[in-house]
Amino acid sequence: IFKFRTVFDVEYEFFCQIARSFPFKKELTVTNKKPQQNKEYKKSMNDKHDLAIIKCLYMTELNLDQAHYDYIEHFLVDTEVCLPDKVRVSLYYEELKRVTENFTRDATRINCAKVCSLYRRGQYGITEELKDYFPRTYRF
Repeated sequence: IFKFRTVFDVEYEFFCQIARSFPFKKELTVTNKKPQQNKEYKKSMNDKHDLAIIKCLYMTELNLDQAHYDYIEHFLVDTEVCLPDKVRVSLYYEELKRVTENFTRDATRINCAKVCSLYRRGQYGITEELKDYFPRTYRF
C-alpha cells in the first residue's frame, strides 16, 4: 500500500518516480487538495508525445477521495496513466462527472472502462450514462 499526503503540489515526474520505484504497488491513496502547478507545461509536453505513459499494471485499488481534480484527471486520462483491468476506484461523484465531462470525454473512457468497482461519495444516481461509461463495473 502506498499512501501519501502532501501540502505541496505533486507533478507528473513524482508519479513517474513512484511507478519506477514501486512497480508492484497494489493500492494507492492520494491525499492532496492543492492543484498541480505545471499543468500547462505537462499539457504541452503531452501534446508533443514526449511524456511516457505511467503504467500501474498491478494496482487493484486507487483512492482519490481526498485528491484535487488535477490528480483525478491525471489517473483517469489514458494518455497519462495506464490502469489495469479490474481496478477499484474511490472518489467524489461530482469530481468524476467533471473529469469525464459528464461521462462523454473520450480521453478518460479507456481507464474508466477498466474499473470493476466504483465507490462514489456524494449525492448521485446510477444513470445509463454512468453504466455505459463504466461497462465492466459490477459495484457502484
